Amino acid sequence: MYGLKTESSFDASHFLTDYHGKCENLHGHRWRVVAYLEVAELQTEGTCKDMVVDFGDFKGALRSLTERLDHHFIIEEGSLAPDTLACLEREGFALFMMPFRTTAENLAKWFFDALAEMGLPVAQVDVYETPNNCAFYREDA
Repeated sequence: MYGLKTESSFDASHFLTDYHGKCENLHGHRWRVVAYLEVAELQTEGTCKDMVVDFGDFKGALRSLTERLDHHFIIEEGSLAPDTLACLEREGFALFMMPFRTTAENLAKWFFDALAEMGLPVAQVDVYETPNNCAFYREDA
């Protein structure tokens, strides 16, 4: 197997619904996302001959995703009352709604799926909430 790895980071806040502990309160992270691509064979033609993919394309794809979340309040759909959301929007907060609980595990899958939808041969995505703690997502072969 041949592979590439790149990473990007973003700053964002979130909270965990139905969680009993510190993380049920609004808090932020310097999230770090590490993505891995894998292929059995390198490309054989064109400008990407003997490459997995162009590193620039790979880095750009991941950065485009992290920039969508940078300096946003990431919110699980349905976790806040409509009037709370309206107030946050009225105050000018940058909100990013997710259809899932905003755990590192679910964010890792979100990044994985988004990179795969871009046509990249993604093998695994790691999402770090802290320098020492990360969740990852990969699909079984």
